[in-house]
Amino acid sequence: MIQTDVLVIGSSAAGLVAATTGKRVYPDKKFMVATMMPKTLIPCGIPYIFGTVRNSNNDILPSDTMFEANHIDVIYDTVTSIDKNNRTVYFKGEEPVGYDKLVLGMGSTPVKPSWLKGADLDNVFLVPKNKVYLDEMQEKLKTCNRIVTIGAGFIGVEISDELKKAGKEVVLIEKLPNVLGLAFDQDISGRVQQMLAERGIVIRTGISVKEVYGRRKAEGVLLENGEEIEADAVILALGYAPNTGLAAKAGINISDQGFIKVDDYMRTRDPHIFAVGDCAEKRDYFTRKPVPIMLASTACAEARIAGMNLYKLCAIKTFIGTISIFSTAIGNTGFGVAGLTENRAIEEGFDIVTGIFEGIDRHPGTLPDAHKQYVKLVVGKESGFILGGAVYGGLSIGELINTIGIIIENKIAINSLLTSQIGTHPLLTASPAGYPLIKAAEAASSQIMFTH
Repeated sequence: MIQTDVLVIGSSAAGLVAATTGKRVYPDKKFMVATMMPKTLIPCGIPYIFGTVRNSNNDILPSDTMFEANHIDVIYDTVTSIDKNNRTVYFKGEEPVGYDKLVLGMGSTPVKPSWLKGADLDNVFLVPKNKVYLDEMQEKLKTCNRIVTIGAGFIGVEISDELKKAGKEVVLIEKLPNVLGLAFDQDISGRVQQMLAERGIVIRTGISVKEVYGRRKAEGVLLENGEEIEADAVILALGYAPNTGLAAKAGINISDQGFIKVDDYMRTRDPHIFAVGDCAEKRDYFTRKPVPIMLASTACAEARIAGMNLYKLCAIKTFIGTISIFSTAIGNTGFGVAGLTENRAIEEGFDIVTGIFEGIDRHPGTLPDAHKQYVKLVVGKESGFILGGAVYGGLSIGELINTIGIIIENKIAINSLLTSQIGTHPLLTASPAGYPLIKAAEAASSQIMFTH
């Protein structure tokens, strides 16, 4: 048997960050990572292998290099079981590994609905984080011209846009009223939908697929209203489920939603076992309700917390809930959201006002790369705290939504934002006199003052 101080299962974002953070904080401890994948993909980059980056070899997370640089050993094999009583992990081919601390970063797997007839036909694809599968899928798609994507979440939207850019005919089907309807309010999701349509993607919302039809391989889909849409291939982008089978068999506590239950230090009920990333339970930052959020950014935050707390707890190094920061881009327009949307804040019973402003992200607006920038803030009417924000504009909104995330997580009130000092430059930002984030805060603040 091999012995190590810390064993991390999984080499994607969560496992990588947990191992490297832990080694930094506890340099005298021996760290080992177990992974099935000789090459780990960058999860958020997977849709772009079908267009922009051309293939999966251009979407590799340099995990092996980082492990080697940090003196972390790696086992490339499949874990078959976990014996938490004897603190031992067993493998398909390698020797068992005994551990003092175990970090589970086993990620998630794409949902394949049992109710969908025809889901097992050839040329019906999922979107797993598996390089071999995706390489085979990409090769088969080369001979497919008509593609139907079922599910208009982020993966469905992004992969549809990439395939369209590659010259395919794409139909995107979503049962909700809008694409990205779980992430954005209609003012943002409607804009995404409009842009996708302008780029030539046929969008069908508010309707479900009843079955995928064909003899041996997919020939089309049948909608619930009886309409048929012909297709050479069908992509199922219906979300992901936590990969917790091994944990459940080991007797590690699993939530009703199928996630590994953890505390604010990312510990399971076994103090020697931690869980991070998609397989670990998430709670909403505001309501503390369990939420099925799966984000690499959230996974990395959890992994840093687990890595820091492996051998000693620190009260300020805790994960107090996800603020659900999402972002994507269609062409040169970015879309982002953090915290509570207006719809969700109202559903949860928060008393809110919203502040909206649309400006330009450069000054003057005649600069060649100037782009409209839309900012919406959701603010607690009584507290003045910013509960959420949504933006769209040029690609610079990626960092703008991160700024809004920091504002939310640190409970910065609207008045503090109004008096914030910001750095601006004509080639880099909006005008200081018309900075969209500050102007949206002004719009919200005016409503709060009016109510008093």
